[in-house]
Amino acid sequence: MKKTLIIFILLIASFLSCEKDDICIDATTPNLIILFYNDTARTALKKIPYLTVWSENKDSIYKRMSLDSISIPLDLTKDSTVYKFSDSIIVDKINFSYTRKDVFVSRSCGYKTIFENLTIGSDSINWIKEIKIINPTIDNETAAHIAIYH
Repeated sequence: MKKTLIIFILLIASFLSCEKDDICIDATTPNLIILFYNDTARTALKKIPYLTVWSENKDSIYKRMSLDSISIPLDLTKDSTVYKFSDSIIVDKINFSYTRKDVFVSRSCGYKTIFENLTIGSDSINWIKEIKIINPTIDNETAAHIAIYH
């Protein structure tokens, strides 16, 4: 009888100690959203034929695609990320600088990084006519952060 009672208590304790599986459904670290606009008609989006985008020391994120908007990740370990943008012939280099802020999301998701105080530097503006910051805080992917006019 005691043996059965001990086994029964151990079974109940093992079932009570189980936790439900945690699945992360919250947003994670957001990407930088860039829209490409026509330089002469400033409100019209304009596709870049043969757009190639890559970060230094990494493979291309977009390769020879015709797009009017892109989503690119920023470096989580540094306060800046350098990307190169090519329109198939000419390459422009853009340095995105920011302040990183880690925010706890939940136990299942862990932390996400929010990028604040976004600034842009470029040592080569060739086919890109102007770069404008729309939102200097990158905390979601629902709206554009940068506008590039070409």
